[in-house]
Amino acid sequence: MMIRLALTTLLVLATIFVVPIVVYGLFSSVSGLEPPGESPLLFLLGVFVSKAGTALAFVWIYYVARESFEGRWPLYAAIWMTMFGFGEVGQAIGPDYSWQEAVAGMISEMIYFSASAYIVNKLIGAKTATMTKT
Repeated sequence: MMIRLALTTLLVLATIFVVPIVVYGLFSSVSGLEPPGESPLLFLLGVFVSKAGTALAFVWIYYVARESFEGRWPLYAAIWMTMFGFGEVGQAIGPDYSWQEAVAGMISEMIYFSASAYIVNKLIGAKTATMTKT
């Protein structure tokens, strides 16, 4: 099961790292949204580290509560989307973060949390865990 958890975490990390790049790229091409900071590489490294922490929490919380969320992955995704959506709104209210960035973030989160919840449900759901024990 540990290998399955590690692989699931890597898959979720890839999902939650790549989706925002695509969404922000689309926003940038349409509206001229610019990445923050002077170094795109440092910005992406910071995003990667942040997303790695999110992926670990997302997968491990699901794993611990998998019997409660088995087959209810849309609910699990909605909980995370709500939490992160409030974070986007809070950042947009403050300085140095635009509503355009917040909307792009919320769209990204709707996509990647839905996809990630589906992934964890399929790969480490309670039924999956039971099948691997037998």
